Amino acid sequence: MTEERERLSWDGFGEAARDLARSIVADGFEPEVVVAIARGGLLPGGAIAYALGAKNCGALNVEFYTGIGEVLDAPEVLPPTLDLDYLDGRRVLLVDDVADSGRTLALAVQLLADAGADVRSVTIYTKPGTVATPDYSWRETTLWIDFPWSARGPVQDESANGA
Repeated sequence: MTEERERLSWDGFGEAARDLARSIVADGFEPEVVVAIARGGLLPGGAIAYALGAKNCGALNVEFYTGIGEVLDAPEVLPPTLDLDYLDGRRVLLVDDVADSGRTLALAVQLLADAGADVRSVTIYTKPGTVATPDYSWRETTLWIDFPWSARGPVQDESANGA
């Protein structure tokens, strides 16, 4: 029996990024910096930054998920670190792929707000049980999500599995 999953195609991803950018523009928020939560937020961050015409981008490395449904006790910020001093007083759009538990998003929003940034957050998907609801989200789902950039796993696993 195959577990039902939400599957996002590359075309769907492009549609999601443009729709989210339109929502942000319609809301009147003009980010000076787009910060992606690595790794899941890297591609959405770049796509949304392009759709908004924003050129100033950065990344915040946070680890929480170690596998499907497997998490650390708490999200951890990893090196290399983002230049938080630069963000003081700036409008920052924080991007991630999904607000699942919301713990990663909450940590990142707090970190940027503590640095003095005016932070808004955006995710492609939001899960109903999240503790941190993003300011902008494309869809809500209760399912595990197969993103086009991560659904197949590392290429090293292909040779291990005889693919």
